[in-house]
Amino acid sequence: MIDRIGHPFRNPELLQQALRHRSAGAPHNERLEFLGDAMLNLVVAEALYARWPKADEGALTRARAALVRESALAELARRLELGPRLELGPGEMKSGGERRDSILADALEAVIAAIYLDAGFEACRATVLPWFDVELERLPAGKVEKDPKTRLQEWLQGRQLPRPEYILLETRGDDHARIFLVSCRTSEPSLEEQAEGSSLRAAEQAAAERILARLEAR
Repeated sequence: MIDRIGHPFRNPELLQQALRHRSAGAPHNERLEFLGDAMLNLVVAEALYARWPKADEGALTRARAALVRESALAELARRLELGPRLELGPGEMKSGGERRDSILADALEAVIAAIYLDAGFEACRATVLPWFDVELERLPAGKVEKDPKTRLQEWLQGRQLPRPEYILLETRGDDHARIFLVSCRTSEPSLEEQAEGSSLRAAEQAAAERILARLEAR
């Protein structure tokens, strides 16, 4: 698979492992995912540092978070057509695992690690950075919006109101495909919204976004 990814693997077994979900058995892609997450953060951080010479740490951190968040990586994995190539166990295949954001994002990170192990950092950076060209160009230099939880807290603090409360209501699914249901509550004004996510943080952010939308609509 060279066309979409853009890297000719000298060791195809690395790519095969990167696309094998743990539900399909060992060797699967979880260790590669761990390494790929670190490589991706380095590549993106380096690119932002070079592009935005006057941006402060906060702006750089928010920009990196926007680029490497799960939903963004999953969309990129779809553009690279990784979903149909994933090796999944029967249960994940039946539940549509090849379309799930968490599985796609993890596979993308694993592929990044596979490229790094196959050819080194320079080749990894040269392959991965072009994947983010469109997203990098769309980012307003030094002015990336803060995440919903931060914005909600600042909205409340700016009006001297209590901080929001986040409550984990439910966790379901297998260990490798957890879904979290979270409630976000504010006491003044009294509002509550619930949201799901493939991580606790993602669910909290989604719930905070819904509270913000209600506050800003008032």
